[in-house]
Amino acid sequence: MHMQDDLTAVLPNRKRRGRRRVPEFLAVDFYCGAGGTTRGLIDAGGYVIAGLDKEKSCRETYVANNGNETGDRSYPCFLALDLLPATPDYPDGQQSDAMSCLDDLIFDHRARYPDTPLLFAICAPCQPFTKLSKTARSRLPPAAAQLRDRGLLSQTCRFVERFKPDMVLSENVPGIDNVRYGGIWKDFADRLAGLGYQVETGRVCTSDFGIPQYRKRSILAAIRMHPDRMHDSFSLPLKDDSAGTRTVADALQGLPPLEAGQKHGEILNHVARNLSELNRKRISYAKPGESNIYLENTPEGDLSLTCHKRVNSRHKNRCFADVYTRMAPDRPAPTITTRCHSITNGRFGHPCQDRAISMREAARLQSFKDSYIFYPFDKLTPVAQMIGNAVPPALAHFYAGWLVESFKSMRCRAS
Repeated sequence: MHMQDDLTAVLPNRKRRGRRRVPEFLAVDFYCGAGGTTRGLIDAGGYVIAGLDKEKSCRETYVANNGNETGDRSYPCFLALDLLPATPDYPDGQQSDAMSCLDDLIFDHRARYPDTPLLFAICAPCQPFTKLSKTARSRLPPAAAQLRDRGLLSQTCRFVERFKPDMVLSENVPGIDNVRYGGIWKDFADRLAGLGYQVETGRVCTSDFGIPQYRKRSILAAIRMHPDRMHDSFSLPLKDDSAGTRTVADALQGLPPLEAGQKHGEILNHVARNLSELNRKRISYAKPGESNIYLENTPEGDLSLTCHKRVNSRHKNRCFADVYTRMAPDRPAPTITTRCHSITNGRFGHPCQDRAISMREAARLQSFKDSYIFYPFDKLTPVAQMIGNAVPPALAHFYAGWLVESFKSMRCRAS
């Protein structure tokens, strides 16, 4: 196998000193990205065996921030592998290699902790099966297009069937259960049910879990059932009743001010995108939480974009109302996206400073701690992509903890 660089991961055998304790659960994080889900799993008392993602650029961030805190306290393996199967039309697939790697890793860790349940976190990116346009499809060979259509969630069911984890946790875009997504979410749930899992799904907003952000998501939780207890059930919580509402002001408190284009000398990732002189003027007139209608009547005249004027006129309505606007300090932030470093891509203006939010501020709004460093830490675009694509660690923490407790409760009832 000529894949040593991918399979040996960054720091895979480096063990940290500290008190050893048995993990609450073992876990594998599929489509792990920069590690938001993994961080939440570890915070919930889990031991993450490995994270899998074909984006090698996430490796350094993923491994450096996610040393396990239970068991031997080693670092998860980062397996930079494409989880689709290799076919004549798609030779880049590495599913069989991923299966082989996990064969060894899961066998080894289950042998070490035979009574510890195994959880698969499967938070597949939605783009491969939601954003592929008709034009893009037409350029693909029929078999390759069909493969992409089936989606990554469907492909990951093969790993569930092979390794039979005790629990499955999945998070995705809120409308994935809509028919326009091709029934992918329902198919995923049905396939898990066919493999012997009790499955529950629901829609949530992260602001209901103490995360300072309005981010609506679909959640799926599944527990592998004994054949004699397939009628047992559990109820998926749609909020954390113990968590209060956190605002933008709460999240950004204590961070020193920045100018647009400035990088803080000591706080890593506290760097803000530069602005043109015209955009500095625009954001300087914006009021927190309000739309960009202010652009029509500034002391310097109408600063609206010409293209926006045309669209607004055509639709007789104000479109793109969130660009060149500020976050409201007394409310949770809007959804943090991969373009959160730019005021031209949404309501990403700082509540009171004339700039877009910094990457450290974006990470806080996603519930990452300041100790979680994104690499390369002085860059904007790749870090914004990692932060925007991440599952908020606090959300993963909540659902992992709840799912493990539900599994243990059901196992006790069965004994």
